[in-house]
Amino acid sequence: MSDSAHADAPHSDPDAPQSDSAVTSSPAPALPPAETFAELGLPAEVLRTLAEAGVTVPFPIQAATLPHALAGRDVLGRGRTGSGKTLAFGLGLLTRTAGRRAEPKQPLALILVPTRELAQQVAEALSPYARALRLRLTTVVGGVSIGRQAAALRDGAEILVATPGRLHDLIGRKDCRLGRVRITVLDEADQMCDMGFLPQVTELMDQVRPDGQRMLFSATLDRDVDQLVKRYLHDPVVHSVDPAAGAVTGMEHHLLVVHGPDRYAVTTEIAARDGRVLLFLDTKHAVDQLTRHLRASGVPAAALHSGKAQPQRTRTLAQFKNGQVTALVATKVAARGLHVDDLDLVVNVDPATDPKDYLHRAGRTARAGRSGTVVTLVVSGQRRETSQVLADAGIAYTTTKVRSGEEQLSRITGAKAPSGVPLDGGPAAAKPKNHNASFRGLGTSKDPARGSGGKSRKGSEARKLAEARKAARVRRGG
Repeated sequence: MSDSAHADAPHSDPDAPQSDSAVTSSPAPALPPAETFAELGLPAEVLRTLAEAGVTVPFPIQAATLPHALAGRDVLGRGRTGSGKTLAFGLGLLTRTAGRRAEPKQPLALILVPTRELAQQVAEALSPYARALRLRLTTVVGGVSIGRQAAALRDGAEILVATPGRLHDLIGRKDCRLGRVRITVLDEADQMCDMGFLPQVTELMDQVRPDGQRMLFSATLDRDVDQLVKRYLHDPVVHSVDPAAGAVTGMEHHLLVVHGPDRYAVTTEIAARDGRVLLFLDTKHAVDQLTRHLRASGVPAAALHSGKAQPQRTRTLAQFKNGQVTALVATKVAARGLHVDDLDLVVNVDPATDPKDYLHRAGRTARAGRSGTVVTLVVSGQRRETSQVLADAGIAYTTTKVRSGEEQLSRITGAKAPSGVPLDGGPAAAKPKNHNASFRGLGTSKDPARGSGGKSRKGSEARKLAEARKAARVRRGG
């Protein structure tokens, strides 16, 4: 089949060839936003699937961008996570690909995303509409068998959802070619750049059809994202329809000032609340440590970070979404792109040190018009720096001094005392005490002879055991 048979086409006739009409030579007037999906001229199969899902009125970013996406225009959309971007680009991409058939290893449409979790989320959101249009959709991400992904591409897939690293690997193995990709989407472009994917993204973009349609969606449009826009988008229709996290109606932001040694107790009580909570920490070790402590305290908690195998990460997210796990403890990298309906509380156990990082974390709640609360725990020495981060992010917040067990903490977060019944057997977790259990020193105790330092409980027990053995030898005359 010749390349001309794969050129961009208007959505009303997906099999008709089109040369360069997707790239206009002069600015075209903006199309009016759609009030309903029905008026967009979407295929009957798509409208039926939308109706079955109870979706009839488009979100603002969908209403603004879908008319242009369906017309083949390049689209540049700014909207925070949870604003409905997936259907904004996905319905146009699927509709304009319908009726075509991909050859082995040569997808016709590409959606690039920064994380495995977001790839899974996008695939789940679009799969019902792809099936309705008889389009094959496959996902390629790291952490799972590259052989199975290569086999899926050999069988043929019209739509490819991919993380840059794994797609780069598949192309290097000659298991995928992008020369027939007519529509390319960069979703969460700012996160891809922040995570160091810019070189791979540009390498991949250089391989898709130069006359194809490109859509870029991002929460922010600065620095490296601007570079991508200038290099790859041609006369894009620009829409910035969703407010930054600090201006979202229904999202509250709280800075909770805690006494350092009390932070673990405060965190535990928040995690034990009724309802789900997402807790962010900086390191994988800290995530695993807190998760073990919470489960030993009777809190259904699970850890999510890059050190977990992909099947385990997928299972953990499924358990969090269905309520088996109520406290998800995560690093910021692993949780990017995470979408959970009705998540109303995000806790920065370790404060964000960058405004964009804060906004990404905050974007996990108050999604799709719902309300939510974002809480950041700080000790007095972190207060000034964290306040500056929130100010730079444009966040209006309330500052409150709290202690574990106090009504103020419960009022803001729903915190309550954990059951104390271990979930995995073994002894119950020691109750953190305000005078000697520091946040990062769980499992240590003060030694007055060493000032404010600590000595390991394991070391203390080993010394006691050695002394007991020595005493026993003395009694035996040895």
